Formats: sequence, C-alpha cells, structure tokens
Amino acid sequence: MLEQPFFIELEIMTKILVVDDEEKIRKMICDYLDAVGFETVIAVDGIEAITQAVVEQPDLVVLDIMMPGLDGLDCTRRIREKSPVPIIMVTAKAEEADKLIGLEVGADDYLVKPFSLKELAARIRAVLRRTATVSQTKNDEKIKDIIIAGDLTLNVEKMSLHRDGERLELTSVQFEIFTLLISSPGRVFTRMQLLNSFQQDAFEGYERTIDVHIKNIRKVVERIPSKPVYIQTVWGTGYRFSEEIS
Repeated sequence: MLEQPFFIELEIMTKILVVDDEEKIRKMICDYLDAVGFETVIAVDGIEAITQAVVEQPDLVVLDIMMPGLDGLDCTRRIREKSPVPIIMVTAKAEEADKLIGLEVGADDYLVKPFSLKELAARIRAVLRRTATVSQTKNDEKIKDIIIAGDLTLNVEKMSLHRDGERLELTSVQFEIFTLLISSPGRVFTRMQLLNSFQQDAFEGYERTIDVHIKNIRKVVERIPSKPVYIQTVWGTGYRFSEEIS
C-alpha cells in the first residue's frame, strides 16, 4: 500500500533524476517525491540516465542497479566520468559486498528494496544536506575556507579540489571525508568518527564503507594510490592526513 505523502515547502525546487526500468516503480517514486516538494525527471534505462544527467543537470540521482542492458553500476561509472552529482543506488541485494561495490563505483548512499518512500525522501534530504553544508564547523573547530597541502588546493566554500590548477572530482561524501582529514593534519580519525561525519545513523556494521570511500579518494588525490602520501592508514584504528605535507 502506498503511504500517504507528507507535504513540506522547500526553499528551492530540487531536481531528482529517477532511473528505473519498471514504469510502476518510477511512477510511484516520482509521484511521492513530487508531492513532497521535489521536481522529478525520469530515465527508463542506463543509457538514457547518462544523457539525462548531462541535459537535465539534476541535483541528485536515484538509480536502480538491476536494469537490462547498462546496469546501475556501469551507469554510475559513466556518470562519474562526467559529473560529481550525488547518487543513491536502489538494490534488491542486501549483502554487504553488493553495497560496497555500489559505493566503490561512486554511489553516495544506497537503499535495499523494499523500502519506504518516506525513507527514500529522508535519504535524499540527508545526501543533499551533506552536499550543501560541507563547509560547516566540524567537531567544534572552524575549517578554513581554503586549505593548501602539497600540490593540492581545497576550497571548502566552492566544494572544489585542484592539483596544480587541474580540478579533481570527488563526490559529496568523498569531499566531506577528505575535508575533515585535511583540516586536521596528523589527527587520527577512527572509521566510526569518519562515518559519523556524514551519516547520522551510523553503526558498526557500516564501518567498512569508509575503507571503500578512502580507496576512491586515494584514486583521485594520490599520484600513486597504492603508495599514498596524503592519506595514511593507521592500522587497527583508522586514517589520518599526513602532517609532513606543507
């Protein structure tokens, strides 16, 4: 039974791209999101999703994994080549390995079917909130607007990262984790602390997702990801940003 939507008024109309090959599911999601104040556009398969991500410039993508032809994982990889737009994957697979694969290819969050439409809307707001508030104070410490470390320049306000003038693309979650690390060189963050920085309902079973995010961040910021210079692993504890970088 389709739950009744609760109505809110958003300050800015937020565009959500909904990608699913099942018309009934697409319509159910879009009707609900439209009712609670979002603007929705649709794609019926992975190929159309890539086009819509470029043409419509959505604020977030809700993407089903199990689609014929180009599946959600390959679609995410292709979108990530063009855009850092936040992506929430929807999957029928509940195994941790499947979730980690989704995060590894660039998803920001995931939901397992069957899911509540109210929960989907809450996840969308949470991911968008992370994108919009990455420059907020972390752990009662003010993060500088611009941080320079080695050949990297991070602009918190603009959510941008450059190496020698070349822009490096991170997803909103990756950017938030990296901002937290680079703002406190030498400080060791546990996996749970990093997880709590972007996911309020974090619990121990999700700690491994941090390893996936760190792996993806290293692919972007490290010249040799297998020999990281910036993000150091503290075995048995977590990660830290090297305090030897100037």
